[in-house]
Amino acid sequence: MTTDVGMPAVLRPEEAERAVLLAAPRGYCAGVDRAVITVEKALDLYGAPVYVRKQIVHNKHVVADLESRGAIFVEEIAEVPTGATVVFSAHGVSPEVHRQSAERDLKTIDATCPLVTKVHHEAKRFAADDYDILLIGHEGHEEVEGTAGEAPDHVQLVQSPADVPGIVVRDPARVAWLSQTTLSVDETLETVAAIRERFPLLLDPPSDDICYATQNRQLAVKEISPGADLVIVVGSANSSNSVRLVEVALEAGALASYRVDDVSEVDEAWLDGVRTVSVTSGASVPESLVEGVLEFLAERGYPDARAVHTAEESLVFSLPQELRRDLKAAGRL
Repeated sequence: MTTDVGMPAVLRPEEAERAVLLAAPRGYCAGVDRAVITVEKALDLYGAPVYVRKQIVHNKHVVADLESRGAIFVEEIAEVPTGATVVFSAHGVSPEVHRQSAERDLKTIDATCPLVTKVHHEAKRFAADDYDILLIGHEGHEEVEGTAGEAPDHVQLVQSPADVPGIVVRDPARVAWLSQTTLSVDETLETVAAIRERFPLLLDPPSDDICYATQNRQLAVKEISPGADLVIVVGSANSSNSVRLVEVALEAGALASYRVDDVSEVDEAWLDGVRTVSVTSGASVPESLVEGVLEFLAERGYPDARAVHTAEESLVFSLPQELRRDLKAAGRL
């Protein structure tokens, strides 16, 4: 159970009994929702198995549920049988993956988040104008690999301000930056500032690369963290935006913050002496996992959560065009 409150989230002294604050917005973003529904509808339409390259979204519970329905997750296209159906994850893929898929005569459904696709377009445009592109992100992340693959001869990865002194470019007057969409806003701006100090003519992307949902969830955590004894972030370890939420909570004043995949990972010892618990979840987390944590707290004497609203989200993305076409042809759209 939850009740709604507006800002501010910091409790007044007279309210300093046990309290649970619940971030809003939290959980599924439009891109994740679209990707998960894409796999579900592909299974319904084409029948199992449907192959998915990489985790469709970074949440082990979502992946396990789709596997139980007949989805088969693979790391590389070479693992997909010739002629089979394969869905590309929300994090995007490089042109090389598209080429490999065509070679294997695969039926492809591209569930790349449209906000990631936007970054791909920016990379191609900067490369066409012969800019060196500094991509801020985490090495090995699927999204970074996909974006870099759009212009491998022009892109170099920058993971933090510590990498900036080692950057080598052809022309300091022709340098642009892009970023992974799920980073910490504050850390990204810090890295951009360090880059701009070296390259004053640094060109910005035409619009902010960090997605609206990532920003909204970080702002919500900043609102519920001051005065909180404990912030619990529900999300998987490989979810970049979930991991960032823990860091943002601590930076915003939470005394402690932990990431858990689900309620089974909550340590009851964390609650010792704790009056105020704040709860949120990453952008690839089903609400049922958050509800499990709230039930755990309720069973231990904490009151119903009070939802703290910092933004309203109404964005919805249409399904991939390949899937929409086939659903329409089958009379299911």
